[in-house]
Amino acid sequence: MPSPAEAPDHEVDTLVIGAGQAGLATSYWLSRHGVEHQLLDQRPELGGGWQDRWDSFYLNTPNFAFLLPGMTYDGPEPDAFLHRDAVIELFRNYAARIAAPVQLGTEVTRVTQAHTGSEAHAGFTANTGFAVETNQGRWLARNVVLANGAYQRPRIPASAARLPRHIRQLHSHDYRNPAQLPGGAVLVVGTGQSGGQITEDLLAAGREVHLSVSACPEAPRRYRGKDTFYWLLQVNLHGPDYAINGLQAENLPSPAARFMCNPLISGNDGGHSIRLRDLGRRGVRLHGHFEGADDRALVFSDDLPARLALAEAGFGQRMKVMLDAYIAAAGIGAPAAEPAPADDWLPAESGALLDLDAEGITSIIWSTGYGLDFGFLDIPVLDEWNYPRHSRGVTEVPGLYTVGLPWLTRHASSTVALVGADAEYVAGHIAGHIAGHVAPR
Repeated sequence: MPSPAEAPDHEVDTLVIGAGQAGLATSYWLSRHGVEHQLLDQRPELGGGWQDRWDSFYLNTPNFAFLLPGMTYDGPEPDAFLHRDAVIELFRNYAARIAAPVQLGTEVTRVTQAHTGSEAHAGFTANTGFAVETNQGRWLARNVVLANGAYQRPRIPASAARLPRHIRQLHSHDYRNPAQLPGGAVLVVGTGQSGGQITEDLLAAGREVHLSVSACPEAPRRYRGKDTFYWLLQVNLHGPDYAINGLQAENLPSPAARFMCNPLISGNDGGHSIRLRDLGRRGVRLHGHFEGADDRALVFSDDLPARLALAEAGFGQRMKVMLDAYIAAAGIGAPAAEPAPADDWLPAESGALLDLDAEGITSIIWSTGYGLDFGFLDIPVLDEWNYPRHSRGVTEVPGLYTVGLPWLTRHASSTVALVGADAEYVAGHIAGHIAGHVAPR
């Protein structure tokens, strides 16, 4: 037995790290199984990563896709989109409805396997359980669920440090509105969903915008009579029933594909597509991929025409093929697909060099995505991509689980629509009640 000084401050059967959508969904199912558990979240208020979105942000998935276990959207506008503040409020209401045991303001600083013998305090067997250190004391838990999400560590190119100090730099994580930025032109780097939507936000405020084009695909907001996400959701859920498995994790071409861009669409203004050439026609100065910086000069790839063509072709090359195959295999009488409009517009100039002073650029917004952050995890369970090695959220370390990561089991595993399914499996595995027994890994 440990001395009182070594004893943990708190003990619990299952500790869930993170109280965003993944953590709350896991809590719902753990409660249904009668599993004692506690959620820890470093934020002072509930609402998860949605609190990090800009002021004009609308959810990119329609209301019908709000499918948390025990609470789904039942309002009058299933095809509309929720504003950021409404999403945050929904999650706070959800946590109250399911009586989730959340401790806020608690940052997890280290998780290790417990081998001190202190497991006996909770009736644990020898050499089982986890010691979890936080800024609010130490916990001992039989199981730990990593539900801290995929959007924790903003990625910014190292060359950003070489830019002049008078240039205001923000990651999209910290961008809220154009008033944060000094007067002058703005460069947005990256054309994922954040980059496209922030560019539109700046345009609406009358700002001059430069945009560095990445490799993310464009997509129609609606396809064959439905919101595109409706079809993607159906293929996620039912595609395997028709041997259409392209949105299942085991069929990814490589582990790196877990981090590929989502389609360039928006939930603003009732939902719409974002077309890069249209942004150019509206006055946005388009550039190639950001390659680096040297003081006041930025370097971009000199391949903008090819990049625009690649972004336009992305949907047709992969997603459209899967959606059409599913619609045909399921015998759904959907309208025929409208042909993509031909568009060969190109800017008059798109050089590989950009002089910040000459163009009056005073701000840069890095819409360059996030990296996974498991820096607190002192257990060798991460692969070369910093992604937990697992099977359906059950890691190779007994008692350690993960929920809410992109492509955990399928394309939409991290979304509000499907995070509950993975949470249900993990909670069932913890309780040992899947099909009446502990499910094999």
